[in-house]
Amino acid sequence: MQWETVIGLEIHTQLSTNSKIFSGASIAFGAEPNTQADAVSIALPGVLPVLNKGAVERAIKFGLAIGAHIAPRSVFARKNYFYPDLPKGYQISQFDLPVVGQGALTVQVEPLSGNAQAPSTSSGQAYEKVVRITRAHLEEDAGKSLHEDFHGMTGIDLNRAGTPLLEIVSEPDMSSAAEAVAYAKTLHSLVRWIGICDGNMQEGSFRCDVNVSVRHPGAPLGTRREIKNLNSFKFIQQAIDYEVKWQIDTLENGGKIHQATVLFNPDTGETRAMRSKEEAHDYRYFPDPDLLPLDITPAMLEQVRATLPELPQAKRERYVNELGLSAYDANILTASREVADYFEDTLASLTPSPSPASGRGEQAKLCANWLIGEVSAQLNRDGLDMTQCPITPQQLGGMLKRIADNTISNSGAKEVFRSMWAEGGEADAIIEAKGLKQVSDTGAIEKIVDEIIAANPVQVAEYRSGKEKVFGFFVGLAMKASKGKANPAQLNEVLKRKLGDAG
Repeated sequence: MQWETVIGLEIHTQLSTNSKIFSGASIAFGAEPNTQADAVSIALPGVLPVLNKGAVERAIKFGLAIGAHIAPRSVFARKNYFYPDLPKGYQISQFDLPVVGQGALTVQVEPLSGNAQAPSTSSGQAYEKVVRITRAHLEEDAGKSLHEDFHGMTGIDLNRAGTPLLEIVSEPDMSSAAEAVAYAKTLHSLVRWIGICDGNMQEGSFRCDVNVSVRHPGAPLGTRREIKNLNSFKFIQQAIDYEVKWQIDTLENGGKIHQATVLFNPDTGETRAMRSKEEAHDYRYFPDPDLLPLDITPAMLEQVRATLPELPQAKRERYVNELGLSAYDANILTASREVADYFEDTLASLTPSPSPASGRGEQAKLCANWLIGEVSAQLNRDGLDMTQCPITPQQLGGMLKRIADNTISNSGAKEVFRSMWAEGGEADAIIEAKGLKQVSDTGAIEKIVDEIIAANPVQVAEYRSGKEKVFGFFVGLAMKASKGKANPAQLNEVLKRKLGDAG
């Protein structure tokens, strides 16, 4: 039987303010339990919430980044439910009037290994997809229940209560784990790119709830189950794959899917029902009487817009159209703002200003090749991220200049790179100290070639009779004779000229 998967994501993004959304208490991670649980966050009698302007600005920034409607007036509501880590008995959120309305995000979908739920149209190839975003609303976080090390009891830490969140809700536009992971990764990159969230999934700064249902193609939407609090892209994939299989097996065996909230156990790779899924009316939303409506003026919109950096999509298009990079290279270089900044700083140190467009394109490709190749590989080997790279963009640019002007060969450049990575230093000093300059003197190269041709008449005859593979034999001998320092382009030119001579 044919089945179609339908997926929507609700992502809780912790905003990068210094204090809570309705009070001045710190939100720093790692404090001793309950030392940041202030009177407002736990709603002691007589306290009143005061909205954090920084949280509002970050929400606006996100809305502008996805081309969404920003509500000129939005309202905070009380979402009523009872849970041990919610001492107020309600959460301040937004319901029918969120600050950010409809927008969209374009994602690049890469097939996931072992994923049987990818759309048949993908044919195993990467493709582009637009995911609609329904809304993004501001709310406060709850506390945290701790179940470990309490010997049958639960500890409650209220430090997180009141932490500002932007909950980003997508339309059910995704049809595979691959698409959901691509969307979550793109959103994760975006909120870090525009500086509204640190994206630390281990600390709970970026958490995903995934709504999954299945149906026959063309049928109405099936009953969905919500997988709560996934804090890694790997878990998103695993949870969706398991849940889809479970729902299909249940239906094909004559069972029925009941709407529920479920948890994913990464140790077993399974989901299990936690409680029946609440509907909006279960929360008895009503406007919070202690908070005025939020009014956002055109002037405030423009102030926030002025703080937006160049966005990833615009940067990718510029890299392709102005620098001549491939779409593949542009995608990798804009995977994070740190990588894009490193690339542009390296290119700026390599490129004279003003620079001819043609030359700039060649230099951009050279920078991209090294950043995507040697730099990324070495970062991976050492377990570092881009911000921890021991080679500065200026140092890398200095080395790339010497590749571009043929001072060093590619093999020589790799030796310079290894030295800079391990010990620091500037390219020119390393080239001088290690004697890595290429031999670009045509006369010296011709002398080496003449001696090799004179010493190998059999191979010369073979080459001149049409055995072109013998050419590599001469290149190897010449490079050995020059101790690897002969300029490869000049060496090839001289060899071809000399070997082509009949006499």
